[in-house]
Amino acid sequence: MDTQAQHSERDRSPEPDTGSGERSRFSRTRDRVVSVLSWRRVLTGVVLATVALLLFSSYVVQPFLIPSRSMEPTLKVGDRVLVNKLAYRFGAEPERGDVVVFDGTGSFVREDLDANPLTGLVRGAASSLGLTEPADTDFVKRVVGVGGDRVVCCDARGRLAVNDVTVDEPYLYPGDTASLAPFDIEVPAGALWMMGDHRSRSSDSRDHLGSPGGGMVPVERVTGRVDWLGWPPARTGSLEGTGAFGGVRAPGAAHG
Repeated sequence: MDTQAQHSERDRSPEPDTGSGERSRFSRTRDRVVSVLSWRRVLTGVVLATVALLLFSSYVVQPFLIPSRSMEPTLKVGDRVLVNKLAYRFGAEPERGDVVVFDGTGSFVREDLDANPLTGLVRGAASSLGLTEPADTDFVKRVVGVGGDRVVCCDARGRLAVNDVTVDEPYLYPGDTASLAPFDIEVPAGALWMMGDHRSRSSDSRDHLGSPGGGMVPVERVTGRVDWLGWPPARTGSLEGTGAFGGVRAPGAAHG
């Protein structure tokens, strides 16, 4: 037996494979770089998509979360509507019967000079995406009177009249009359008289008759027209219009 050969075989130890170690380290480094780049691409995509959505919401269509019962049964708490911001951009103006979103600053609420601009910006962005309730200055109501109109309420059957024409309002909440409080107003040029469909639960132009502006909302404060329901799924679709004001004459023809 060749014991010297056996000892030689036994004493041999494998030499380190420096090449495979370097390849392993390179592979791990490459994987980390790829992972970081992938996350950067995802983050960049999310940021770009958010910016695009905010721009679309600012200029074309804005989601709006309904926070109260003031527009029942037309709109319910938790509904997400889509506001058409192009509806009045090219010379058109709000018409009687339109459901609109508007900024009530200076008409429905006082200007808050102490508001935190950063908080307002963050909340505004979130509400623009329909993720949170709208700002306290944002309202959704129905246009009942436009510039020059005389709106009077109520007759013996609890109906209002616009330019001496009695209006039947089929969209009112069941059991509600046009208004429990009587009023007789003329809408100034460039302004709107706004009312909710759930008249007994709506704080609207009637509640601000004694305020500066008399409850009138300037046309330029209108954000857009509510044209679609986006949520819940069972109620999605176009918001139905109304023919309630179809017989109302133009202001100048009311007594002609």
